[in-house]
Amino acid sequence: MDDLERRIAQARGDEPADLVLRGGQVFDLITGTTIAGDVAICGDRIVGLGEDYEARRVIDVTGLTLVPGFIDTHLHVESSLVTPFEFDRCVTPRGITTAICDPHEIANVIGPDGIRWFQAASEHTLMDLRVQLSSCVPSTEMETSGARIEAADLRAVMGHPSAIGLAEFMNYPGVIHRDPSAMAKLRLFAGGHIDGHCPQLSGRDLSAYVAAGIRTEHEATTAAEALEKLRKGMRVLIREGSVSKDLAALQPVLTDVTAPYMCLCTDDRNPLDIAEHGHIDHMIRELIRRGSPVLAVYRAASLSAAEAFGLKDRGLIAPGLRADIVALDSLDNCRAQLVLCGGRLADDAAFAARGDLALIGRHSVKAPAVTARHFRHPGNRRETPVIGIIEGKIITAHLTHDIAPEDGDKRPDPSRDLARIAVIERHGRNGNIATGFVQGFGLQRGAIASTVCHDHHNIAVVGTDYDDMALAANRLSQIEGGFVVVDAGRVLAELPLPVAGLMSLDPFETVRDRLILLREAARSLGVVLEEPFLQLAFLALPVIPALKITDRGMVDVTRFEIIAS
Repeated sequence: MDDLERRIAQARGDEPADLVLRGGQVFDLITGTTIAGDVAICGDRIVGLGEDYEARRVIDVTGLTLVPGFIDTHLHVESSLVTPFEFDRCVTPRGITTAICDPHEIANVIGPDGIRWFQAASEHTLMDLRVQLSSCVPSTEMETSGARIEAADLRAVMGHPSAIGLAEFMNYPGVIHRDPSAMAKLRLFAGGHIDGHCPQLSGRDLSAYVAAGIRTEHEATTAAEALEKLRKGMRVLIREGSVSKDLAALQPVLTDVTAPYMCLCTDDRNPLDIAEHGHIDHMIRELIRRGSPVLAVYRAASLSAAEAFGLKDRGLIAPGLRADIVALDSLDNCRAQLVLCGGRLADDAAFAARGDLALIGRHSVKAPAVTARHFRHPGNRRETPVIGIIEGKIITAHLTHDIAPEDGDKRPDPSRDLARIAVIERHGRNGNIATGFVQGFGLQRGAIASTVCHDHHNIAVVGTDYDDMALAANRLSQIEGGFVVVDAGRVLAELPLPVAGLMSLDPFETVRDRLILLREAARSLGVVLEEPFLQLAFLALPVIPALKITDRGMVDVTRFEIIAS
């Protein structure tokens, strides 16, 4: 018999199932009830439930509740700071069986080859890694990236089995003002899935953006923003990353009525947060704890996500669908005791059998050597724009402070929590260096620096001492990128990220442990932020309001222009 006939035969009980999960109960996301009885699996498909089945292999799940595998509807694997293989090993045992990724971080460094590398990785991962095609490389014309991707480049990487559409369209001004490059990309994916990114867009501008065929969006940070986007036909993805924490604000919007149109995503989440709190499983626990209906939460985590992205073969435990199944201790607690991905048990043996890929993106940090003088901030106007950090958000405040020049330089002022921030072009394109001010780190001395700098991934460094800032930036070139903490001329902690300056060669456990040391080192300098490194990274993203900085200067995102600082 072929696969089709075998599935039918095993569903009827004409031959033993390949695998049966016995003793548990299925949480049915259609009726909200539980179903007792076996779950029968043939190959990678569910073929029966609620009956007694014979099987070649039986797994005892007595006392456990079975739910469909969780779907992360928008993330950047690179932000986990590990390769796709280590990301798979890190989050799949927590129940994440499908991850819809946008590899635009690596694409901004090395171009379409980065997308191809992720596509190749998807052929080996245990989870189903879906690779959207990066729409905005670079995100705007106000930054220098390592590559540029136009519609013709996207056409060349279309058609891979992992494809799911066009990734988050961050250049929302390009859409609503009908920029030719933006129009070419949208036309290329017309009729397919196009993912959105339009923070604080509303009214007619939002209608124009949605009219372009963009149907999902993860940048809502308030209930009012989420409701307007829902009312205009968008699927809203609740995000809870390491920096962007929108779950608390959007939780009241998730009800049994809205659940079919809401999903969950992490966007950017590192191994330390995953270890300490969790991933999509953490979001499920937190939403239920805050009072969201259990059925609505599990629908958002699987069925609604599958429907939103056109994945008709998953999202339920039902005959004919992928055997993506999570066995939980309880629905409220959401602790995975067993995970199946396409009928394969997510255990050490399965991860070991995946194979591997040759690494790419090495030696990508080509920044100029810098000295203390590069961090001077000239100007004769006391009135100075300052980026105001809002912890737990990637949006920032556009502040203005009175900073008097001294000897032709506006100096950092730790007493007012005014630190110097600089972005150094690191792709070997032009050697740009821009400086400005930021408030909110709490930094009293030293410097921290990173090549994880969304989305262009130049070097971002923040500090109160110019010599320490220069040491931190130069050290990143020596270790092929990563994170560095410096104080009084000494490197206190570092994490090399030699794969495109974004990902480690080490296991996720090692990365987690080094992040702990980095966080402790940053706190020793006075840093008050829970996640200072990714918070720093987002200060350079010029598509998120209100004030940001790139290698070309300070950016007023609301007006979408570089300003004098």
